[in-house]
Amino acid sequence: MAKFDPIAYINEPRWQKVSLGLERTRLLLEKLGRPQDALRFVHVAGTNGKGSTCAYIERILREAGYRTGLFTSPFIHCFEERIRVCGRNISVEALGAVTLAVRDAACEVEAQLGEHPTEFELMCATALCHFAQERCDIVVLEVGLGGRLDSTNVIERPELCVVTPIALDHTAILGETIPEVAAEKAGILKSGAPVLSWPQKPEAMAVVEARAAELGCPVTVADFGKLEAGPLRLGEGQRPFRTFTYEGEAYRTGLLGCYQPANAVMALEAVRLLRQRGWRIPEDAERRGVERAQWPGRFEVVATGPLTIVDGGHNPQGAQALAESLTEVLQATGQKKAALAMGVLADKDVRAMVRAVAPRAAGFVLYAPENPRALAAEQLAQVIAEEAPGVPVALAPDAAAALRQARAQAGPEGVAVAFGTLYAIADLMKALD
Repeated sequence: MAKFDPIAYINEPRWQKVSLGLERTRLLLEKLGRPQDALRFVHVAGTNGKGSTCAYIERILREAGYRTGLFTSPFIHCFEERIRVCGRNISVEALGAVTLAVRDAACEVEAQLGEHPTEFELMCATALCHFAQERCDIVVLEVGLGGRLDSTNVIERPELCVVTPIALDHTAILGETIPEVAAEKAGILKSGAPVLSWPQKPEAMAVVEARAAELGCPVTVADFGKLEAGPLRLGEGQRPFRTFTYEGEAYRTGLLGCYQPANAVMALEAVRLLRQRGWRIPEDAERRGVERAQWPGRFEVVATGPLTIVDGGHNPQGAQALAESLTEVLQATGQKKAALAMGVLADKDVRAMVRAVAPRAAGFVLYAPENPRALAAEQLAQVIAEEAPGVPVALAPDAAAALRQARAQAGPEGVAVAFGTLYAIADLMKALD
């Protein structure tokens, strides 16, 4: 008999579909003994900034001495990094043991409902079982898609619900207007549980506040009025900032995007609300957590000579944030423009992404990511010809080749950036081997 491969099982093509709803996940977890009931959660939804905010919150809680769980998606380098306890990926052995139990329960669900749980539902159940077995004090749980019907929304009593910036994305599933998308994100709110929200656009904020009022949830809106972000210290790999009621020396973050101080403020506000609920989190844990938080693939400097940055920006808001961060880097390095390696998925607003980055582009090297939803490089080239006429374009057979070409175009003193989708980051890194 072949050895059970948990990753192959979870990634079985038959389960790889988007089929939102909680019935399958609830039944699956019932058959697994409701592991979620033994855990406490910070539940995080939003369009952009979810992962970084989760990384900051988890690291601060870990620095405060708590046994933490972290569930995120997608993975960047290896499958196991989606489930972490105290910063460590689930081991292959533990993943195999837990997934075997999940597989047996999933077979029962299929027999009862006539539907097998999806890939993400299996992953969510595996994570919750592992966190319960590891006796985590608190789990930072990132929503996979949307919120209201996302598998993570089976939890019933979160310590805190966090809503990061809301924008249009996955419109075919979540809705074509900001209020529709906001309603899906606000679906994670639970009766009486405190809510922390980014200062959303008015039409999104109204939806979040209305849902919170229905459920009796106190709402805190993050205050960036006193946020003072210092200049990027590229040589030190740090970005200092000061914020709201916290006095003394500036915080420092190793996450270099210009938007990261705001994400860190979201985490600090979350920690303040958790403290009000009895969690003991000293200020020195906050400072260490912000400084030590890691979140790969988000405006990450991965090489020098030329300076090479990999960024997972995959929608117009992410591309705009990349452009703003890149402007700072170009100023710091004395360069005018960067060579861009770009690959995207076809269901994104590609034209808006191109418009955001084109002013910083010395040229594009285009590729199709290894994903069924990938946009062909030739189609992306046509978009660039229409949205950024005159900017040189080259095609590459894959992500690694694209980044190698971009680095060659940039030259030893220049800047090369690869962006467009989180799914290609592991392949991009092969260019540096």
